[in-house]
Amino acid sequence: MMFALWIFVVLGVGLARGSGGGTKWLCSQTTFCTTESEMVEGENYKSERFESQRDCRLSCGKYGSVWPMPTAKVSLSHNRVHFDPQKIHFDVRAPSKATSQFLDEARRLFLGNLRKECRRDCKLASSAKIVVKANVISESLVLDWRTHENYKLVINTTKATGTVVNIQATTVYGARHAFETVSNLVTGSAASGLLLVSDVIISDRPVYAHRGLMLDTSRNFIPLSYVRKTIDGMAASKMNVLHWHVVDAHSFPLEITRVPQMRIYGAYSSSQTYSHKEVVQLMKYARLRGIRIIIEIDGPAHAHSGWQWGPEEGLGHLSVCLNRIRWESYCAAPPCGQLNPMNENMYTVLKEIFHQVAEMGAPEETIHMGGDEVYLSCWNTTKQIRDKMLDEGYDLSEKSFFRLWAQFHQRNLLAWEEINQRMYPGIPEPKPVILWSSPLTDPLAIENYLPKNRFIIQTWVDSHEPLNKMLLSRGYRIIVSTRDAWYLDHGFYGSTEYHTWRTVYNNKLPKSRDRRQVLGGEVCMWSESVDQNSLESRIWPRAGAAAERLWSNPKEAPELIERRFYRYRDRLVDRGIHADAVTPRYCVLHEGMCEHYFYDTDNKYL
Repeated sequence: MMFALWIFVVLGVGLARGSGGGTKWLCSQTTFCTTESEMVEGENYKSERFESQRDCRLSCGKYGSVWPMPTAKVSLSHNRVHFDPQKIHFDVRAPSKATSQFLDEARRLFLGNLRKECRRDCKLASSAKIVVKANVISESLVLDWRTHENYKLVINTTKATGTVVNIQATTVYGARHAFETVSNLVTGSAASGLLLVSDVIISDRPVYAHRGLMLDTSRNFIPLSYVRKTIDGMAASKMNVLHWHVVDAHSFPLEITRVPQMRIYGAYSSSQTYSHKEVVQLMKYARLRGIRIIIEIDGPAHAHSGWQWGPEEGLGHLSVCLNRIRWESYCAAPPCGQLNPMNENMYTVLKEIFHQVAEMGAPEETIHMGGDEVYLSCWNTTKQIRDKMLDEGYDLSEKSFFRLWAQFHQRNLLAWEEINQRMYPGIPEPKPVILWSSPLTDPLAIENYLPKNRFIIQTWVDSHEPLNKMLLSRGYRIIVSTRDAWYLDHGFYGSTEYHTWRTVYNNKLPKSRDRRQVLGGEVCMWSESVDQNSLESRIWPRAGAAAERLWSNPKEAPELIERRFYRYRDRLVDRGIHADAVTPRYCVLHEGMCEHYFYDTDNKYL
């Protein structure tokens, strides 16, 4: 059921427009914010004067300082309202306890973000009373690829009524995004209190339903406090999917209460684990910020740590090719390990893991089953697998190993469906699962192995490769993670190349006749050379460039939006996220003085 949210914020009249002493800032017709002393001869400037650069930036240019840019109508006034966030009162009416609790949390987070904008003191003695009225029609809290995240924001200021902030949204998630946008229309006043753009009209909805970040916490353990900060950055960027690559060959830190051996044998230490309770709490933390968490249980490759205990327990080899010294022939990276598809006990253990994943997530949530970098040579050099394949009528051709690989995914899909049907018998249709692109998803072969209505393919190829278009032409749904643009770990190991925020921003997703086929995309942070000490600066603010691509799919070039991007980066820093610097501070403070600073020798914008 569609539901709308109306929020009225009544602020007392207090228009601020260049009041007080000190340096004044102006907005040029070319959308630069400049001090009066640095005005350029021949440049046209708007008449308004602003007390700071951030004040000017709130409405200088079509989108002001809103990130990501809205997709429909935008109108921003150059006048301001001076207010105290502590004086805001809320009157929230919702059809259920759950939606009411969600909005209570949304307003708490909103106020917290406003307070972080205060430059000195948030208190303002002359601020009028602020009232927020909310009315929610629908009870739905479902967050998936079909969830409506649209909203309409209108701010109107008159002497008679003060300032009214009116938000209309289809779901609580759209309302949450609207709160985020309002926080982008606020900055601290030089003296005290906050400044808000006095009159605004914004209609907004995301272009893509899947706006994600993939985080690997297996190669190097990432404490949950840093995962939560990653989620905070995503919420500030209106991203809505954390793809959690929680296990891999290197470690298995996820506690599986049904199979405790996975953590005992797989974690780096007893203190470097994620308990069942902690994961559930993290899911709730993310959901209240408009973010779903999709857990990846990688297989059949990338399966070493956590899978060694089979022989000791009388279950046989759950994973094979363990500890191969000449690993290059048997796996993509050490330590080697590939699940044994001819061992029924392996499927039993995997089903128990899937069962816990289903318990921790929302009823509508799916799972990522990995599926990349399978080495057929590992299976082909394992006597037990070869002998059983021959006993069951396989030959040892490449085609037979592909059949075995496909059967592995098909059996796991059936197990996942059985678990969900037993847990949630009212679900009207089976949930598709996600796989990484691989030789099994080759467009010339995929239809023989993986039905398009059951498997979503996450592609990780370079931007020039035709895989995305070929999969789309065959009717498959895809999630795009462009390797030469959206792999944020690149440039820190091997021969990989660092991708600047401009490269991230310029990466466009493929077009399809059926827009529903391109679900969206993810930037990826693999953790070979990352832990909690470097995580935030590697991800932010570059992930935000992808966030705007996925929300707005803009036509503007990076050089036309960089000032808004700099303000977005500063906002992350104000919220306690250690976002990396992307330009000298001089270029942030002196807009227009560093044009072409980032052009390379071929005159190409980096």
